Amino acid sequence: MPTLSEEQAKIYMTKLLTAVTRAGGSDLFISKDFPPSMKLQGNMQPLATQKLSAEITWELTHSIMNERQREEFAKEFECNFAIEIPGVARYRVNAFVQQNNVGMVIRTIPTEIPTIEQFGLPETFKDVVMTKRGMVLMVGATGCGKTGLATSFLIHAIDQGHSGRYVLFADLIAELYRSVADHSEDKVLKKYLAFDCLQIDEIGYVEVEPVQVGLFFTLMHQRHKKKPTLITSNLGFAEWGSFLKNDHLTAALIDRLTENSHVINMKGCVSLRPKISPEP
Repeated sequence: MPTLSEEQAKIYMTKLLTAVTRAGGSDLFISKDFPPSMKLQGNMQPLATQKLSAEITWELTHSIMNERQREEFAKEFECNFAIEIPGVARYRVNAFVQQNNVGMVIRTIPTEIPTIEQFGLPETFKDVVMTKRGMVLMVGATGCGKTGLATSFLIHAIDQGHSGRYVLFADLIAELYRSVADHSEDKVLKKYLAFDCLQIDEIGYVEVEPVQVGLFFTLMHQRHKKKPTLITSNLGFAEWGSFLKNDHLTAALIDRLTENSHVINMKGCVSLRPKISPEP
């Protein structure tokens, strides 16, 4: 694929994101040496046959940023922001630099996130996320509504005046891993410890290295019994060893996460995602 002008890059990104939304996909992945791909019902599917070059990934990323975001990206090598394609959907963008190459993970944002009441949960569940000892784990298959439910808790906390942050587990793990290289582990951990309510989405989709598991355990250990954390996973606890790859750390992590926590098993729940048919 030849290099693109900014306008051409914007048009291509619009086409890719529109295709993801119309197919009912959840995420778009832009990465060097891979074709643009979407996650659909937990599976990765390429949206083109040609692999992206480093130049193209940089151009695509910059094309959807404003000047302030470009300045932040140049300084921090990471930027999180939201974009909208009118008449299609809104999207949350995580742009990052990894191994000197630019990449993006872009997630579709539901146009409406159900409230706790709309999920049919008891009124007392509102108090769970407001308590310092609150730890809520939601386990279930892809598309069962874990993220929507967790996000409704997060929004409730923010509406009550608390600070909150949403982060994909894969993005959190990648950030923790990068912090080891530049010795900024304490800074990154402090950032995530500062939020009154933290939502960590999709534990189980990526394999992690022991040092990453260790840092994640440290974060959960320090938030434990102090600030509420919302966690979603498509895997039951018995399967966590398959991606954490360390039986002792896995056992310790699960023990810490499940102590004084609320576990919501969403097995059998109906998907909340709209069934959108691709255009003919």
